[in-house]
Amino acid sequence: MTRNTQAKQQILNFIQSSKQAVSHSDIYSNLQSLCDRVTIYRVLERLVNENKIHKIVNVDGVINYATCHSCTNIHYHNHVHFSCENCKSITCLDKNEITFSLPPNYLFKESFFTVSGICPNCI
Repeated sequence: MTRNTQAKQQILNFIQSSKQAVSHSDIYSNLQSLCDRVTIYRVLERLVNENKIHKIVNVDGVINYATCHSCTNIHYHNHVHFSCENCKSITCLDKNEITFSLPPNYLFKESFFTVSGICPNCI
């Protein structure tokens, strides 16, 4: 059974209301009166484990979070994420599926596909 705390619900609402992926810093600067940084990290991990959000690593290595739209029992995010070099936004490009195969005896866990360039808002 999962607990629904006020912090968890507000963090999830913040991520869901964003049109692009958000970082821990984005969440903290917008909701800092709600809870501390450690609590935000714990809530983000819970939301990932509950398949409510997914992690995106941008080209600078910063982890961002976005709402899951098609996850069921396991995270399956084999789509491209776009990182704008100008405004630093991260966007899921759901219609761009990536496929690959691993050699025998390798167990796939997760992957991050991020490309960089200039988004339509910055062109």
